[in-house]
Amino acid sequence: MRWSLRFLGTGAAHAVELGSAAAVIERDGRPLVLIDCGPDALDRYREAYAEPPRALYLTHIHMDHVAGMERLFFQTWFGAGARGEVKLLCHAALVPWLQSRIADYPGVLAEGGVNYWDAFRLTPCSRGFWLEGHWFEVFATRHHRPGTSFGLRLPGSLVYTGDTRPIPEQLALYATSGEPVAHDCGLIGNPSHTGLDDLAREYPAELRARLLLYHYGSRADGQALAAEGYRVAWPGEVFSLPSPQPATEEAG
Repeated sequence: MRWSLRFLGTGAAHAVELGSAAAVIERDGRPLVLIDCGPDALDRYREAYAEPPRALYLTHIHMDHVAGMERLFFQTWFGAGARGEVKLLCHAALVPWLQSRIADYPGVLAEGGVNYWDAFRLTPCSRGFWLEGHWFEVFATRHHRPGTSFGLRLPGSLVYTGDTRPIPEQLALYATSGEPVAHDCGLIGNPSHTGLDDLAREYPAELRARLLLYHYGSRADGQALAAEGYRVAWPGEVFSLPSPQPATEEAG
């Protein structure tokens, strides 16, 4: 079985030419789960797979990561055989924010009679979740207010941070099996995002060698990160992943 990670977009919120940061974990070339759903993610997803997503994990609720959710509702509600079947996975702490920012709108359909959540199978989690026989771990990251952003780990295969400051204490727990680590990184850091100088200060060389950087500010910034010896993800790029460890909630 072949595993891979396809980046649909790799840009920070203002880097529209790079697409909003979103990625897909693939199994044998087919999508298993979409990570985040920014304003252009659904178009890029359909270009890659000629179908809408069937499973979506949200790292946090900033609009460059969830602005496609209203459109996904309409695609799901009116799509053939999709109504109520799209799995929406997120940490339980995000559900109130997701409700207030996306779902709490009067008259989601002009015709009435429909709740926003009728279109989805919402699956809140805390430690992690099962998806098609695979156990995914969820962990807190550092992005704005504590308890509002969460990374994702497929043990043995991938760690995906979502937007974050450096999290050495979390990666010491959740990147222990040699997995590639897809990590937020811009050329210059700020109170909500990792910068180039943060990487050498916060992470050992062995971990830095496994980093796969995304969520940078421009193509020139990405090229500058690559010039420093880091692997940088570009929109549409696909990376091979190691096979996951045997599925168990105690794997980590």
